[in-house]
Parts: sequence; structure tokens; C-alpha cells
Amino acid sequence: MAKPRIFISSTYYDLKNVRADLERYIRECGYEPVLNERGNIPYGSEKKLEEYCYKEIELCDVLLSIIGGRFGSSAEEAPYSISQKELKTALELGKPAYIFVEKNVLAEFRTFEKNKDVEGIQYVAVDDPRVYQFLGEILALPINNPVAPFETSADVIRYLKEQWAGLFQRLLQEASRQKEYRLIENMESMTTTLKQLVTFLSAEKTKGDQAIRDILLSNHPIFDQIRKLLDIPYRIFFTNLDEFEAWIKARNFESVGEEHWDEDDVMEWLSTHRKKQWLFKIAKDVFDEDGRLRIFTPEEWKPELVRLEVSDPTPDASDFTPSDDDIPF
Repeated sequence: MAKPRIFISSTYYDLKNVRADLERYIRECGYEPVLNERGNIPYGSEKKLEEYCYKEIELCDVLLSIIGGRFGSSAEEAPYSISQKELKTALELGKPAYIFVEKNVLAEFRTFEKNKDVEGIQYVAVDDPRVYQFLGEILALPINNPVAPFETSADVIRYLKEQWAGLFQRLLQEASRQKEYRLIENMESMTTTLKQLVTFLSAEKTKGDQAIRDILLSNHPIFDQIRKLLDIPYRIFFTNLDEFEAWIKARNFESVGEEHWDEDDVMEWLSTHRKKQWLFKIAKDVFDEDGRLRIFTPEEWKPELVRLEVSDPTPDASDFTPSDDDIPF
């Protein structure tokens, strides 16, 4: 069963105990914590270590940003630290982010706001004014910037319990309304189809056959099946194999060579995501000899013409668990 992956972002040495408590709580919830000191981030040799942290955030579902008084290691992108850049990456990707700031840091931030243009001033709660400069950026964001103060890890855990309980309750409500949503969606689709049919046949009587073909193509049953299999919220449309190839490659699927197909008459595309392999299959008969999408009515369509198989990938990398001395920040 898939587990939500929670990325814990902070400086390490000053917040080591908070990170450990959060890791324990996340595991108790049945979720998967992602911490660089536990070897959860696979590092390679092609890029700088920090780039692999940002890449891992793309594969996580939620980011917890814990901001204390230490600036930490500088990121390649000045004037930010690595932990600050992690939060910026999550926000740019639209990931849910929970931001926690130590109470004494948040309290002194008001002093910083009044004195940020004063040279030589020293602050008690932070080791670098750039901590406050970044905090000012976060608080100025129009969305996705709720900031919660904390003194101990218990404060953070208490806040997360309330937030996640609220999300779960909302999910249950939305799930109970799915049948209503589907019914409305189907009615809207049928209404649109009928309107198109009337408009085409009324305006182009001499092209009735082509008009009906265009309507059937725009409402091809393959589009609805692909949308459901890949959990896509928007409408899908293509008219030939080349257009479909371009669309599915944009979703990080790669074409499987014909010699590796499981069946001679079934084309395949493969993607690896969230530690799973997603194998997408379409029967060759769906397209004609010129690669154009064949017309199927709902009665003629067979669901087995399009399939999705999800499996665990073959391991291809060794585990890596760095010691405290190996931690980059």
C-alpha cells in the first residue's frame, strides 16, 4: 500500500532531537519520513549533493520545514541556505508545506523588521540575519505560508495531528460525494455530445457523415479510460499515435522497444515513480495502419484494449547511510 512520503527539512545539529521525534511520530502514523541523515536520499556523482535533496522533494508528498536560529550550509543559489532552498523548491512545486519557527526566533523577527536597515546590529536568537530575511519572504507569500511557532517537538506534533485529522475528515467527505460528481460529469459529457451533434448536422447537412465521425472521435472511450487509469483531472484528446506518444512522454513515460513487449500486438510505455514501475499498454488495433486512432462507439469498445500494470522495480542501487560526520548540512 502506498504511504505518504514526508520530507523533513531543517538544519541538522541544532534541531537533531526535533528531527528524531518527528521521524518517530511519522513512522507511528504509518507514513514514510525522508531525512538525509538516515540515507533516505540517494546521492549520485553527477551533481552537487544539495541538488539530490531538491530532486527528492519532487517524489515526496509533504514537506515539514523546521526553522531555528542556525542558518546552516549555504546553497549554491545565494543568499539562501540549503534548508531554505528545500522549502522554496517545495513551494515552487506546489507541494503542501508545513512551516514551524522557534518561538524566540519569531519573537525577535519583529525587532529585525524595525532594524533591518541598521548596520552592525547583532541578534540573539539567530546566528545570521539571513534567517530573518528568508522568514520575511515566507511571511509575505500570498498563499501556502502558514507559519506555526514552537518551543518543543511536542508543539510541532500536536499541530500536525490537528492538521492531518482535518485533511482526513475532508477526504472522507469528498469520497462520499464521488458518485454525485461522476453523475454530474457524465450528464455534462452527454449534453455536450448532443449539442455538438445537433450543431454539426444542422450547419453541415452535406457533411453529415464526417460530422458524426468528428463527434465520435472527440468522445472516444479511450480518453475516459486513460484519464481514470492515470488519475488525470483534465480532458485528454489525440487523433493519432504520434500525438499520443508526445502526450505520454510528457508524463515521464518512455516507449518500450517492440522486442521487449509482453505481447506482440500490445504496445508498451514504462515509467518509474514513487518507487513503483508503471507499465502502460495499448493494443495496436486501437490505431489503424497509418497510426490514426480508430473510431469506436461505447458499445464496440473493450476495456482490455488499454491497461495499466503497477509493480515494484528491480533494485539497482545499494543502500547508503551516512554518519553524522558525512552529513552535508
